[in-house]
Amino acid sequence: MAFIVAPQAVVRPGIIELRWGTPDLSLLPVEEVGAAAQEMLRLAGPLALDYGTNEGPEALRAALAARIARREGRPPGLDEIAITDGISPALHQLAGLLVRPGDAVLVEDPGYSLALGLLRDLGIEPVGVPFDADGLDVERLPGVLSGVRERGLRPRLLYTIPTFHNPTGRSLAGERRRRLVELAVEEDLLIVEDDVYRELWYDVASPPSLWRLAADVDGGTDHVVRLGSFSKSLAPGLRCGFLTGSPALVRRYADSGLIDSAGCLSQFTSLIVAVLLHDGAYDGIVERFRQAYRERRDALVAGLKGALPEGCSCTEPGGGYFVWVSLPPDLTAARLRSFAEPAGVSFVGGAAFSVSRADHGLRLCFAMYGPEELTEGAVRLGRAIRLALEER
Repeated sequence: MAFIVAPQAVVRPGIIELRWGTPDLSLLPVEEVGAAAQEMLRLAGPLALDYGTNEGPEALRAALAARIARREGRPPGLDEIAITDGISPALHQLAGLLVRPGDAVLVEDPGYSLALGLLRDLGIEPVGVPFDADGLDVERLPGVLSGVRERGLRPRLLYTIPTFHNPTGRSLAGERRRRLVELAVEEDLLIVEDDVYRELWYDVASPPSLWRLAADVDGGTDHVVRLGSFSKSLAPGLRCGFLTGSPALVRRYADSGLIDSAGCLSQFTSLIVAVLLHDGAYDGIVERFRQAYRERRDALVAGLKGALPEGCSCTEPGGGYFVWVSLPPDLTAARLRSFAEPAGVSFVGGAAFSVSRADHGLRLCFAMYGPEELTEGAVRLGRAIRLALEER
C-alpha cells in the first residue's frame, strides 16, 4: 500500500526557504512519541479512542498544573486549565465566543500574520497597536483605545505574543508587562496571550508570562487568558495545546457548542503528551530543541551581520523561531522578492504581518535548516538586497 504523507512546507529546488515557520523534520521525536503512544494505549485502553471530557484529560491537565507551578510560581487549579487542539483553533474559538458586532480586537503591528487572517475570517478587522524594540508600546495603548471608542467600537480583546514574538523575535520589556495587565483591568479588556515559544529560550529563561503577572494585579486574573502549545516544543502534528484562564472563562470555553459536540479536540494526542510529561521524556526533547535552535539562531544572525548592507539591521532573539530584518526606507519586501528568489532564498514580507501594510521588514525562520544552510541563506539575502538597492 502506498502511504503518502506530504508536509505543509513546500521546499523548492535550489531555494533556501526561510519563509516557513516549521521545524526540521530530523529533530522531531518520532521514537519518543511512538513509545509514549504504546504506553498510553496500555494505560488507557479503548478510552484513548473515545470522546474525551470537554476540559481535556485530567492526566494532562494535572501534569501541566504541576509543571506550571514549578516553573512559573503560580499553581493553577484544574478548573483553570483546558486542553485545546492548538493555539490558532483556541483563538478562533475564543474570538467567536467573546466578540460581538461592534467589538474591536487589538493586535500588535506587526503581529502574527495567520492570527490576523483568522480574525478577518470571523469578520473582525484587527486594530493595530504600535510596536517597537521593547515590544508592544503599552504607553500608546490608551490612545489607541480612545480612537477605537471614538469610532463607536468597544475594545474587547487584545491578542499579543509578548515572549519571542512572531514575527520579530522580540520580547515585551519587563516594566511593560505588569503595566499592560494593569491597563487591561482599568480598560476592562481581555488579553489573549499567545505563549507558544515559552519553552524555546536560548540565553536566559523566558520572562514571566502575563498570565503569571496577572495574579499580582488586583482583578488581573479575570483579564488574561494564556494560550500554550506543544507544536513548537514537541511536534506540530500532534495538534495539542492548552489554555490557562479564570475558571469562568475556562468553563465557557469547555461548554461551547463545538467542544460540547466533540469533547476534547485532541483526546488521543493529549494522552500521549501526558505520558511524555509524566515520564520526563518531554524535558529531554525540549533541551534537544534548545541546543539545535540556539546554534541555528547564532548562525543566521552572524551570517546576516556579515552579509546585510548598510541601512539594514536584524534582531537577535532570545528564543523562538524567527529573526526580523529591517530594510532601508526606500526598499520594500515586495520589490526585494523579485531579486531574492532568483538568488535562491525566500522570506515572508512585512506587509503580511502589518495591519497598516508596512512592508519594510522580513521574517526569517531558522528552525528548518542547519547552520551551514542558514549562513548561505544570509549570504544570498544580502546579495539580493544589494542588487535591489543598486537598481533603484
